[in-house]
Order: sequence, then structure tokens, then C-alpha cells
Amino acid sequence: MIQRMGGKYHHGDLRDELVRVSVDLIAELGMDGFSVAQVAKRAKVSPAAPYRHFPDRTSLLAAVATNTACQLREQVEAAVAKDEPDTVCQLAAATGAYTSFLIDRRIGFQAIFAEGLQDPKYTELHDSRRALIDSYLTLCLAVCPYPPAALELMEQLNAQAHGYGEFFLNGVYRRMNYTAAQVAAKSTTAARIVIEAHRDGHGPVQE
Repeated sequence: MIQRMGGKYHHGDLRDELVRVSVDLIAELGMDGFSVAQVAKRAKVSPAAPYRHFPDRTSLLAAVATNTACQLREQVEAAVAKDEPDTVCQLAAATGAYTSFLIDRRIGFQAIFAEGLQDPKYTELHDSRRALIDSYLTLCLAVCPYPPAALELMEQLNAQAHGYGEFFLNGVYRRMNYTAAQVAAKSTTAARIVIEAHRDGHGPVQE
């Protein structure tokens, strides 16, 4: 929890607060609206304060991406754990969990895989990404043991899940009077159809 004394943060708290404010800023304005100056203003610190914890804008974005990847992985794994022990249902639940996450947080893959974060020095981010992808890919491989097909399935499901979330956030589904929960359920159902098609051999051709 962030605590202040006389308007100042305790040791180490400012770093966490800067990440939290950055997530909120991206959720509100998108990646293009993100700037360190705006983060500092919203955190009520001097423009120079963020640079004591992050040497540049990209380093702060890497911390945001790491935070987002870890939280998404927790939500995905929680959705899988509470579903029935059937791989198709679990993978569909994991897909729907991303749609819910995107709608609730307004941030997702666009931050986790943002441009400019490829530098190997962001080891924590790369580890968090890998763990998140492994959560999905393990389930996909259980459905499609052929690795290229499993990768294709994972990409298709993630793109589809993101699309459902964006349709809600952009107002398309809200104009149809769908709730966030209904959209997440639609995403889960659509994922199950795609997964079953791959499982039955109607997905991408296996070479």
C-alpha cells in the first residue's frame, strides 16, 4: 500500500506508485497518451522524481508491462483452476479470462508486448512474458500436440479474446446492451468452438 508522510512517499513506495499511475494513464489515454511527465503530475511528484527509479520512459513502460503480465497470468491461472478438469474448457476459460481482464483494466497485450521493449536488459519483463505464454501454450499443446498448430491456436485465441474486449471498450457491444460479463462469456464460447475445431483436426493444416 502506498503511504505518504508530509506529501512524500516512504522508501521504495514511489516506484510502485509510478507503475500504478502509469497503468491508469495507459488505461485512460492509450499507449500514445503515456508520458513520464504526465505520470509525475498525476503522482504529484516533481518531473525529475520518476527518473530516480526509472532511467527513461521505456524502463517505466517495461515495469508496467511486467506488472500487467504478472496480473494477467494470475487471473488466467485462477480461471483455469476453478474450471472443470477438461483441457478444452480450461483453455476456453483462460481465453475468456483475458477478455475480462482487458475490459476491467483497459490494458493488456498492447502494453505487455509494446514496441521498444525487446532489450535483453528487461529480464523481469521477459521472464513474466514467458511465464504468461507458457500458461497458454501448455493448454494449447494438450489440445494440439503438433507445436506449430498449438502456436497458431494460441495466437488465434488471443487475437479473438482481445477483439471481444476491444468491441466492448469501443462501445460496439455496449450499444447492443451487452454487459462485460456477457461479452466475456461470448469470448469463452467462441474460444471453445475454435479449440474443438483444432482438436478435431479442422484447424490449420499440419505439414
